[in-house]
Amino acid sequence: MPIGTPFHDRTFALCESLNYREWSGYYTVSAYEAHHEHEYNAIRNAAALIDISPLFKYRVTGKDATRLVDRIITRDINKVAVGQVIYTPWCDEQGKVIDDGTVSRLEDNVYRWTAADPSLRWFTQNAMGLEVNIEDISETVAALALQGPTSGRLLRGLAKGADIANLKYFRVTKGTIAGVPVEISRTGYTGDLGYEIWVAAEQALSVWDALTEAGRIFDLHPAGMLALDVARIEAGLLLIDIDFNSSTKALVEPQKYSPFEMGLGRLVHLDKHRFIGQQSLIGEKKRGPTKLIVGLEIDWTEVERHYEAVGLPPAVSPIASRVPVPMYSNGDQIGKATSTTWSPVLKRMIALATVNGDFARAGTRVEIEITVEAVRHRVGARVVKTPFYSPKQKTAVPV
Repeated sequence: MPIGTPFHDRTFALCESLNYREWSGYYTVSAYEAHHEHEYNAIRNAAALIDISPLFKYRVTGKDATRLVDRIITRDINKVAVGQVIYTPWCDEQGKVIDDGTVSRLEDNVYRWTAADPSLRWFTQNAMGLEVNIEDISETVAALALQGPTSGRLLRGLAKGADIANLKYFRVTKGTIAGVPVEISRTGYTGDLGYEIWVAAEQALSVWDALTEAGRIFDLHPAGMLALDVARIEAGLLLIDIDFNSSTKALVEPQKYSPFEMGLGRLVHLDKHRFIGQQSLIGEKKRGPTKLIVGLEIDWTEVERHYEAVGLPPAVSPIASRVPVPMYSNGDQIGKATSTTWSPVLKRMIALATVNGDFARAGTRVEIEITVEAVRHRVGARVVKTPFYSPKQKTAVPV
């Protein structure tokens, strides 16, 4: 049975729809209202508060903490300064991604590591022979994502001792909210201006209450997973078990992905000290990936035409689809779309998709399957670079 997060007493009272889902053993709100429109609009136009406590969280400390992190991840941790956060994948020996997440360098040899899946065993196995302590803080540390264009102004007036005004993208600082010690990182999963707040679980409600009280003048809304799903697709952000599979769960080889296949080649530092999967990735870079995750823009005119043919107005669910659908070129299947949504901010139908390497170039025309009145059709689509949506305020100094 799932359990409530440290914020459950507040989120349950606000969840009028009682629309929940399970996330890593926790009850998580899918949508607070009957429709997630207001929650999505808060992310893009005001401020949204999202409970992300179910993330797996680890604290890595000790003399060899930096050596362990560098041994596991594909990026060079020695180039990461104290107070900096990085997004990174980590791989098995065959260079296939086990998981991805963020690593925050809090001190020289102190890190907070987030992951989508349980990772303690993998981290511990690779710590053999090192003087390092790995603590699973998933249950003792709660987390909130404060996302949206007004989130910076809200935090500037609320967080004491934290220089929010000068906090750069993917940096972390410390302060207090309502007298409660917190760590605040300028990170998020929406592709907009946003922050993530890390707080001891037993003090979580005080932080929630302070944020919601101060957030009234900034049009703050709690937001659930349905709104977040649309926003993260617009941002071109991948979701494990949907857009890619962990190599530890894959049943067949084609279900596994390398960082290059995920479009994360820029995060693979092959010239750094040895890390897990390095030799396999060196070989793959020379050969080139056989498949790639890309963005798609779907031809809406063609979608409309199929609805008109049966006498219906075009209808697309406002809920992002996580059902894979096939893609074609000249009658041959060349991939699958894994996350598809109507983008309210772009007024387009977009998707994240895995395609054969020959079809991954931006501008390539392909076809994607849609179903209208139980009849399958193929409509045109164009391969595009991601992110689909990347507003200036995401990385700029918040005003």
